[in-house]
Amino acid sequence: MKKALIPSRPRFIPGFWKRVIVFLSIFGPATITAMADNDASGVATYAVAGAKLGYPILFLLLIVTVLLGITQEMGIRLTIVTRRGLADLIRERHGVTASVFIFSALFIANMGILIVDAAAVEVMAELFHIPPAPMVILVCAIAYFVIVKGNYKFTQYFMLVACLFFIVYIISAVKARPDWGLALGNLLYPHGVAVTSQYLRDFLIIGMGVLGTTVTSWGQFFISSFSSDKKIEKGKISYSQLETYWGAFLTDFFSFFMVVATAATLFIHGVALTSGEQAAQAIQPFAGNLAGELFGIGILNAGFMGLVVVSLSTAYAFAEFFGVSGSLDDSFKKSKTFYIIYLFQLILACVIVLFPQVSLFKIIIATQVISAFTLPPIFYYLIRFTSDKELMGEFVNNAFQKYFAIICTVLIVIASIFTIASLFMKF
Repeated sequence: MKKALIPSRPRFIPGFWKRVIVFLSIFGPATITAMADNDASGVATYAVAGAKLGYPILFLLLIVTVLLGITQEMGIRLTIVTRRGLADLIRERHGVTASVFIFSALFIANMGILIVDAAAVEVMAELFHIPPAPMVILVCAIAYFVIVKGNYKFTQYFMLVACLFFIVYIISAVKARPDWGLALGNLLYPHGVAVTSQYLRDFLIIGMGVLGTTVTSWGQFFISSFSSDKKIEKGKISYSQLETYWGAFLTDFFSFFMVVATAATLFIHGVALTSGEQAAQAIQPFAGNLAGELFGIGILNAGFMGLVVVSLSTAYAFAEFFGVSGSLDDSFKKSKTFYIIYLFQLILACVIVLFPQVSLFKIIIATQVISAFTLPPIFYYLIRFTSDKELMGEFVNNAFQKYFAIICTVLIVIASIFTIASLFMKF
């Protein structure tokens, strides 16, 4: 008698789960970098954009998402292939002068962002009737202990948990009862508002802020250094590339709901807005107290993420630019300069914020625009390195990656020039 045939299990299942496990083993750097782009200053920028421009600003999200994905993929690929960070390569190939120039611009831009993030913590504390000064000090202390007393793995897990809190923006947007058809339609082309010369001027300036808060100069260095600190193997590069595009999608997925929440309430009703904390308060009459409170919780969480990640990006960049030790798995004694720079930024941001006469949220858009101005020289180095076949081998840029990034860099320069001009004259 013939033996009964026993159906074999699909062979792809073991291989599938093996790939899932490998993906989870490298998961973290790209997602944290992308999500931290939506720090408190980023949330405020999107809130102002939605309140002042309405749904049409959503048109920029698709373009910015693709640019974010491509450039961050370049950064993580560069590091995994060469085993060196972006700042390392700039120093090695272009010398100390270039290093000092780029780091100085990065430090100034990052301090502006950190001040806004610390201010967001202070203002949200007031919104929830918590003493602001102790709250700012407490959050900065937590940010210090997460990095200095933890290690790479702890920091990564801690920040991934913080990313989960961005779901509050989805709830706020749904509570705002927006016109979903108009919102989704503006992803394809901007429409639905009366276009005036003033509107175009605001669109250009705030649009540069949206670009600067999403495709950040600090993000290009952080994703390179953070992935280098994780020590991802070259054989797993395809998984890291996948994560960069996932992270780019995820960050602007939540940005979409930030814009929708304010466009559906504040723009529609003509409510002026200049800051993120105003958004949390102003949307309450139109979307309910819960929507406003959730928006405020989101800003508080975003401020904390920004304080950790942006400070860390500066410390990483300094270590690489000037050849000192800098790793989250190193002790304080071994990477003293790295940790001192990280701590110095937290203290400086905290001290500035606690001066009540400083109008902090007025610098939100300006900070993001300055950040956008620093992108072209950083992109120049990033594109040049990743297009170097001798350096990258088989992992060199393909034609689309190279030319899309170049075209976007040129457009950023042109937009920057027009933005500066528009600050001094009317159309």
